[in-house]
Amino acid sequence: MLQAHSFLWHYLWVAPNVVLLILALLLLRRGSYRKYPFFFAFAAVGAAGQLTVYAADVLPSVTAWVWWRILWTDLVAEGLLKFALIGEIFGQVFDPYPALTKLGKFLIRGVGSSLVLAAALAAAYAPRNSPYGIVLGAHLLEQTIFLIEAGLLLFIFLFAAYFRLAATRPVFGIALGLGVSACVHLGTWAILANGWLPDDRRSLLDMLNMATYHVAVLIWAYCLLVPQRVATKSVFPLPENTLTVWNRELERLLQQ
Repeated sequence: MLQAHSFLWHYLWVAPNVVLLILALLLLRRGSYRKYPFFFAFAAVGAAGQLTVYAADVLPSVTAWVWWRILWTDLVAEGLLKFALIGEIFGQVFDPYPALTKLGKFLIRGVGSSLVLAAALAAAYAPRNSPYGIVLGAHLLEQTIFLIEAGLLLFIFLFAAYFRLAATRPVFGIALGLGVSACVHLGTWAILANGWLPDDRRSLLDMLNMATYHVAVLIWAYCLLVPQRVATKSVFPLPENTLTVWNRELERLLQQ
């Protein structure tokens, strides 16, 4: 069961993306996509992209070279949407401070997207010491995306915790799912990079990554679809301190 192309392998690749696509359709039907437009785009495009990569993998007519090019396209599109989504999370958490929200969203989307494109170019034009250069480049691009993603989410969590800002359950669930998935992927990559696992056991790490993503999708589905009985509120009042001062001074600077 714990082998590549086993029943479990097929399930862990297909099921979470089918659930994510259904989640996107439900958000569209309920009109909730207007509140979380970039998550809706990430869910729809990400699920469709992964299902396309899966179909290309199981179809014998698709060559390995074509499959890796499809994966590259999916990684770049998903990476760009992830950083737009992280900017959306930042905006939702720091909504009481519009000037900081505007600047933070601009920096996260702009810098994150630029880093993804830079990583893609670096991986594409890196010296090819073997015929598997496109494979190494795809892995480099994927790990770069996860590394930047984890760093930005950690910054948002720590910054919000320091100023005692409470996120709504959907926003917290989206951030939690992204963060857990990114951290597990980086952890498995570290294990592979240091040779701590025999080659014949590496499929176990792929299973772990896919299972973690499955859990993340279930978290998103629960947080976005199950209604809250009581609105989430912060135990502490919104801080009238440094963050308020930063927001006021930034607004003054932007108005000049």
